[in-house]
Amino acid sequence: MRVRFARFVDSVPQVSSLRWSSRPELNQPIIIAAFEGWNDAGESATEAVRHLRDAWGAVPFADIDPEEYYDFTSVRPMIHLDDDGTRRILWPENEFYWAQPPGAPAVILLRGIEPQLKWRTFCNDIVEVATQLQARLVITLGALLADVAHTRPTSVFGTAYDLKVTSALHLEESRYEGPTGVVGVLHEDCYERNIHSASLWAAVPSYVPAAPSPKAALALVERVCGILRTEVPTVDLAAAAAAYEIQISELVDEDEDTAAYVSHLEETYDRDAIAEDTADELVSEVEKFLREQ
Repeated sequence: MRVRFARFVDSVPQVSSLRWSSRPELNQPIIIAAFEGWNDAGESATEAVRHLRDAWGAVPFADIDPEEYYDFTSVRPMIHLDDDGTRRILWPENEFYWAQPPGAPAVILLRGIEPQLKWRTFCNDIVEVATQLQARLVITLGALLADVAHTRPTSVFGTAYDLKVTSALHLEESRYEGPTGVVGVLHEDCYERNIHSASLWAAVPSYVPAAPSPKAALALVERVCGILRTEVPTVDLAAAAAAYEIQISELVDEDEDTAAYVSHLEETYDRDAIAEDTADELVSEVEKFLREQ
C-alpha cells in the first residue's frame, strides 16, 4: 500500500507525487542519488547506486509517481511479461531504498531518471524525503564525457555549495556558472532548505560515449565508501572494469588516429599526476561539459 500526502499551496490542497509504502526509522541518514540522462555518461552513476543497493540489501520504501514529470513519447513505458506470463507496463521509475551499511550511517538510495517536466516540483519530492527523515547530507553521483584515457585511474571530482561540506569531505567549492541539469536544481533546493549536499562526478573517456563504464561506476562506489568510511564488495564490478579496459584497448588498437589520441591522453595524465594538476583539469572538463549540453 502506498500513501500519498497533500501539499497546500495558497490554501489549495495539492496531492504529492511522492508515494510512501513504509516509513523507516533512521538516524539522520545520508541520501545518495543518481539519475539516468545527460549526467550519467556510461551509465556509471546509476550503476554505482544499483551496486550499492544490491550489495547492501537495500529495502524500498517510497517512489515518485512519474505521471507529472515525463513526456512519455520521449521516455516510453515498457511492456514486460512476468515469469508467469502476466503482462505489465513498466513506467519511468524513481524509487527510494534504505540500507544500513556496516559501521556507517544509514543511507537512502535513489536511482532515477531525469524528468522532462516540473524540475522544481520533482526536486521538492526528493527534498521532502530528506526533510521528513531528517537526512544529514544529500550526495548526487554523476558522470561526464571528458578527455581522459581508459587505461588510467578514473578521476572523481567533488563539489559543494557549503564550505563546511567542502572542508569535511575534501571537495571543491562550486563556482560553476552556466546550464545545469536536475542535479543542479536539487542542490539549489537543498541549499535553500539548509540541507547539506555534495556532488561527485566521474570522468568517462569521450571516445567511447555509448559504452557502459563499470570502471567509472567502481570509482564512484569507492569514493562513496570512502566518505561513509565503510566497505562494500566490489569483486564483480572490478572484474567488469578490467574486462571493459581490455575491450576498449582492443577497439582503440584497430584505429591509428584513436590510438595516437589515447597515447596523448595517457601522457597528459601522467604529467598532470606528477604536477598534481588532475583535479583542476577535471574541474575544467566538468564546466565545459555542462556548458555544451
